[in-house]
Amino acid sequence: MLMRPEPRTSGSIMDGMNQYTWIRTEGGVATVGISDAAQKQLGDIVYVDLPAVGTRVEADRAMGTVESAKSVSELICPVSGTVVEINVELANAPEKLNQDPEGSAWLVKVRLLGS
Repeated sequence: MLMRPEPRTSGSIMDGMNQYTWIRTEGGVATVGISDAAQKQLGDIVYVDLPAVGTRVEADRAMGTVESAKSVSELICPVSGTVVEINVELANAPEKLNQDPEGSAWLVKVRLLGS
């Protein structure tokens, strides 16, 4: 499953969302997560591999993986920039992605290029 972004505008609560990913931007930092539709398609999520803080990520490129009982899928980053924070809670409780994918189970925060 590829998670690709759709066009977004800055300043709204939910800046961009497609079938698989969402982003919220605030002050030059984008919070990135998977959509409810994506977690439903994946099924029970058992492991999440996220990039380390300080990693440079590029739009439309893999930034990690998510493993479910059904498959392992790449997480495609919807923006370019530097990872400034990861959701460390997901390391010990990846199932949170099934419980609140568009809220507390965000994946990473990325300082956008040019910000």
